[in-house]
Amino acid sequence: MLTCRSLWRKLAPLSRSASTVCRHNVKRTAFNNGRRPALVPAKHMSTAPGGGGSENTLYVVLVGAAFVGGCTYAYMTVRGDGKRYEERITEIASRSEKQAPESLPTDAPEPEVEPLSSEESTAAEPSSESEPVPEEEPVTAAAEPAAPVIEDAEEPPTEPSPEAAEPAVAPVLVEEPPVSPEAQEELVEPSPAAVDSAEPVAEAPQEEPPAVVEEESPAPPEPLAEVLETPAAVVESAADKEAPPPAPEPETIQEVAAESLVESPPVAEPAAASETVPALPTIPSHAPYLLIGGGTASFAAARSIRARDPGAKVLIVTDEPDLPYMRPPLSKELWFSDDPSVTETLRFKQWNGKERSIYFQPSSFYVNPEDLSAKENGGVAVLTGKKVIQMDVRGNKVKLDDDTEISYDKCLIATGGIPRNLQVIEKAGDEVMKRTTLFRKIEDFKSLGNVSRNVKSITIIGGGFLGSEIACALGRRSAETDLEVVQMFPEKGNMGKVLPEYLSNWTTEKVKREGVKVLPEALVKSVSFKDDKLEILLKDGRQVKTDHIVAAVGLEPNVDLAKSAGLEVDSDFGGYRVNAELQSRSNIWVAGDAACFYDIRLGRRRVEHHDHAVVSGRLAGENMTGASKPYWHQSMFWSDLGPDVGYEAIGIVDSSLPTVGVFAKATPKDTPRAATEQSGTGIRSESETEATASSPVASPTPTPVMDQKDEYGKGVIFYLRDKVVVGIILWNVFNRMPIARKIIKDGEEHADLNEVAKLFNIHED
Repeated sequence: MLTCRSLWRKLAPLSRSASTVCRHNVKRTAFNNGRRPALVPAKHMSTAPGGGGSENTLYVVLVGAAFVGGCTYAYMTVRGDGKRYEERITEIASRSEKQAPESLPTDAPEPEVEPLSSEESTAAEPSSESEPVPEEEPVTAAAEPAAPVIEDAEEPPTEPSPEAAEPAVAPVLVEEPPVSPEAQEELVEPSPAAVDSAEPVAEAPQEEPPAVVEEESPAPPEPLAEVLETPAAVVESAADKEAPPPAPEPETIQEVAAESLVESPPVAEPAAASETVPALPTIPSHAPYLLIGGGTASFAAARSIRARDPGAKVLIVTDEPDLPYMRPPLSKELWFSDDPSVTETLRFKQWNGKERSIYFQPSSFYVNPEDLSAKENGGVAVLTGKKVIQMDVRGNKVKLDDDTEISYDKCLIATGGIPRNLQVIEKAGDEVMKRTTLFRKIEDFKSLGNVSRNVKSITIIGGGFLGSEIACALGRRSAETDLEVVQMFPEKGNMGKVLPEYLSNWTTEKVKREGVKVLPEALVKSVSFKDDKLEILLKDGRQVKTDHIVAAVGLEPNVDLAKSAGLEVDSDFGGYRVNAELQSRSNIWVAGDAACFYDIRLGRRRVEHHDHAVVSGRLAGENMTGASKPYWHQSMFWSDLGPDVGYEAIGIVDSSLPTVGVFAKATPKDTPRAATEQSGTGIRSESETEATASSPVASPTPTPVMDQKDEYGKGVIFYLRDKVVVGIILWNVFNRMPIARKIIKDGEEHADLNEVAKLFNIHED
């Protein structure tokens, strides 16, 4: 402040004289030119106005620059002095608050601390502007355990030898200037337990110095950490080369005997201090991207969102206890594994022999839900074991089954479906329900695997994809055990709703060869539990006794949130009705089995297959980040009856439609095993590429004549509606799906489908 005043006294006369000279020059110039100064053009000011010459302009510029520089320097000086003054006042005010608990022993029940006297407080305030006055203060010599902590000071004194430590030392008067709290904190580190609990610190005994030095404790509170800015002062002491911690108030120093220093802070004090810190919530209250459901569609959407928005924070909420995983291996490869612990590891060998996990990504890929909000680069978090029971579309929030609410910016509904059950089973009672499996999740696979090893008979009700796959898997296992496997369905043959009758009958014979007892045209009338057996009564009078039932009779889309969210549900196909961009409402998208979308070629549809979940989830994720892309993809699906027979299908495959099949003799490479060896993956939809369908070339080989009428080694089945191909099944023909997709997309009428079948090269060896 004194410097600023002296500078101002020097600059003020110069400024006043300069302004006076300028005014006189302006008046003289205006008088000589015969016009008022206001009318002088601005451009003349920089080119030596008449009367004053260029010397006046230079003089004005120099004086103005000096004035601006002086004002700037004065402002910066005043601002810096004020800042240092505030820091010094804060330092003096916090000295008594920190030193009082540090200087008191813990064994004193009621420590007497005398407040700072008015003379001392008055003397402490001017120290911010002037040099501190040295004063004598009684200081208690520190015990030996505090010596290793002195090494943290910037200019530490000589480390005392262990022999020099005494159990109790009388107070020693030391000539020293006041020491700032920064130096006190670095010279003697207070016990974190004492800092947190606001209790005096007890010094550890001489016999156990490592216990004090190596003891882990919580970090000191923030007020102590904020003052570590200035270097520590060096304590000048000549007593035994020890640096006892100075204290600003003599009244707070007490002489403590060695016996009173033996007690250490209670172990429970750090725990009690940590209890005062509020625990972080395990469920985030807000998620920019909220995905309801933990299946394939949700994971595909999360991956797509992160690809377009690398810093996105995605939260997946699933009622299952598992991370996102793929469902197809649950009814396929996992059953053919030779590993007895496959139900625990959930790792399996594909048909090509390569091993992989059922999970899309390991747990290390995901972020903990409680840490999602704090992640600067975002991430994908999975909240398992939680179910969304209510949805507020206007408020952009959902409610979980534990009454927790989560708000969102964008939301995806990918709740999938719920396995259907027969009403006769649901009405049969608890004993029947306990012995019935609705196959859908990992826990169902584990449960059925355990049942198959402990019972003598299992009956599968249903002849579709899932029922036939489980029947073949259990039939193979029955060859090694005495397990009896029965499959019953109302159709005339396996997959009778999909395959033409001749191919359905061939598939039924294939399932029988796997060791399965097949009962076609079987309608269940009632199910009961008698004599530790389940009795299934059919409408034609046949009766089947079994130990366990697997109901594989279809899937019901999960639309539980439709009522609370006010979303439209399709009355014909079920599921949430969405537009071309898979959007149901503003900021709400639907993907996977629960989405009922409009197909530009085949009309409104709902698909329940893995490939549709992958593609629709990926597109929904892109649209959630602003892509605005329409869904035009023709999804495919596949089914394997073991490693030797499989097929891929696309479009509408309904046995009620007219079909045209073109078959050829199969070769050893025309099996699911060979297909995965060529593509390198068991999930065959992952190996699809649109490029292979850009320019298909027909095989010049003529169609051979089949030697045996009922031998369907490999072939192509076309499903027609109004003479236009709307569906295609590739029977033991793999990695040709892009060609089939292009044929359906073109929507053309073909005169000879034998020529179209040549596009798939089924006649090549």
